Amino acid sequence: MNRKDRIIIALDFDSDTEALSLVRKLKGKINFFKVGSRLFTKYGGAVVKKIASLGADVFLDLKFHDIPNTVRGSAVSACSLGVKIFNVHASGGRKMMEEAVKAAKNHKPSPIVLGVTVLTSMSFDDLYETGVERKVEEQVLRLANLAKESGLDGVVASAKEIDIIKKECGRDFIVLTPGIRPVGTSADDQKRIVTPEIAFNKGADYIVIGRAVTSAPDPVEAADKILGEI
Repeated sequence: MNRKDRIIIALDFDSDTEALSLVRKLKGKINFFKVGSRLFTKYGGAVVKKIASLGADVFLDLKFHDIPNTVRGSAVSACSLGVKIFNVHASGGRKMMEEAVKAAKNHKPSPIVLGVTVLTSMSFDDLYETGVERKVEEQVLRLANLAKESGLDGVVASAKEIDIIKKECGRDFIVLTPGIRPVGTSADDQKRIVTPEIAFNKGADYIVIGRAVTSAPDPVEAADKILGEI
C-alpha cells in the first residue's frame, strides 16, 4: 500500500457532525479514520456505519479488555459493523485474545485484530506504579510475543519499539503506531512520540494522527503537509 493509505486520522470529537465533516473534507487524500471511545460512547455503531457509508475505512479503537466470553461478543459486534481493524488489550491474556481472533476469522471479510501493548502516554514510572517492573521496551516485546502466539495480526505500539517487534515477531507482523506528531507540532500528553516519516522509515504498517490534523485551523492543509512530509 501507498503510505498515504496507511495514515489513520483519529476522530476524537464530541460531535458526530464534526467527525463526519472532517471525513468528507479529507476524503480522497486520507481514507482511513479511527473511532475511539469518546465518539463511540456517545453515538455507538451508528457513527461507524455513517463513516463507512462515505467510502472510508474504520479502525475501531475500543481496546477490549474483559473476560474472554465478553470480548468474543464485543468482537462479533465489531465485525458486524464492517470495520477494517479493531483492537484488544494484550494484557487481557491469551484466552481473551484467542476468542477475539476466533470471532474475527468467522466473519468475512475478516478484520485485522491488533493487541495494545503499552500506551504511548506511559513511561517506565507509569508502568512501575501498576506493578510492572520491566522497562517499557521489555513489556512491549513480551506482550507482542503473546499477541502473536494468540493468533493476532499485530500490535499497537510506539514507533520506538517497531524495530524490536519486527525482529522478534517477523516483518509481516503488523505494527500500528499512535503517538505520531508531525514536525513542529506539540507532544501534548504523549511521551513516546516520533514524526510520520520516522515511523514509516522504521517499518510502521499504519500510523495514527490526531490533534495535529483535527485541531489545526485548516485540517486539509495540515493533512497536505503530512503527506508532503512522508
